[in-house]
Formats: sequence, C-alpha cells, structure tokens
Amino acid sequence: MSGGGPAGPGRSGAAPLPSPRRREALAAGSPLQPIIKDVGEIYSRLLDHRPVIQGEIRYFVKEFEEKRGLRELRVLENLKNTTFETNEHVLPNCEQAMHDNLNETLRRLQDANDMIHRLQEREHEVRKFQADKLMAREEKHVTHCEEFMKEQQKKQAEVDEEHRKAMERLKEQYSEMEKELAKYASF
Repeated sequence: MSGGGPAGPGRSGAAPLPSPRRREALAAGSPLQPIIKDVGEIYSRLLDHRPVIQGEIRYFVKEFEEKRGLRELRVLENLKNTTFETNEHVLPNCEQAMHDNLNETLRRLQDANDMIHRLQEREHEVRKFQADKLMAREEKHVTHCEEFMKEQQKKQAEVDEEHRKAMERLKEQYSEMEKELAKYASF
C-alpha cells in the first residue's frame, strides 16, 4: 500500500483526483465520458482505500466495544488500583527498608574503613620499627667495623714497632758480629 498524504493515496505531488460524482458531472458532456468513467472505476478499485479502511475501523470498534465489553475498563481500573497501592504503601516501605539497609551498610563500611586504617597504621609502625632496628644494626655494625679497624691499625702499629725493634736488635747483633769478624779477620 502506498503512503498517503495531502495529494492522496499512492500519489506524490499531483493534484488530488476529483470524487466519482464530480468526475461524472465533468464528463457528462464530453466524448471522453467512457474513458473517464473507466479511469474513475480503476481509481476506485486500485487507489481509493477509504471503503476498506472504513470497514476495518468498523470491525475494530465492533470487536473492541461489543465483544470485549468492559473487560478492558476493568483491567485499566485494576492497573490504577495496583499503581495506587504501590505508590501509597509498597514504595514507602521499600524506601524505608532501603534507607535502613543503606545506613547499616554505610556504618559497616565506615567500620571496615576504620579497621583498615588502624591496620595500615600498625603496619606502618612495624615497618618503621623494623627500619629503625635495621638502622641501629647498621650503625652498630659500622661502629664495630670502625673499632675493628682501629684495633687492627693498633695491632699493625704494635707489630710494626716490634718489627722495627727486632730489626734494630738484628742490626746491632750483625754490627757486633761484623766487629767480631773484623777482629778475627785482622788476625
């Protein structure tokens, strides 16, 4: 079925065709009367959908009003009552339950957040304690290393001093031996 508009069904932009009565009146005195009559009949059968649409409308109204009776009205009334009941009683109860549950959930979330915050603080304190302990160990180790190095330097100095004294004794001993050898060699 073609779309209809201001120009009539199945036509685009053309002027509307005259009604069948008007066509007959126009063609009454014309030699083209049989052709115009045939064109009018073809138009009525193929392009004029008003009688079919009017029949469908009558059938719909009859079906809706007579066979269904007030059933649709009762359904709409029941829907109205259900909507009213929902708006007046169910919805406020749901809102209150939701509000109560959301407040409880919010409270639990805040408690959980506080607990997590405390755990983070404890973890931070433990890490700080471990870092301080590690730092103290490092300082103790550095101090111990410094003491060890000082002690080693002291021992090195003592060993060097003993070595120097031993070298001097040996030098004295060798110089005495040389003197004695020189005495024996002069003989």
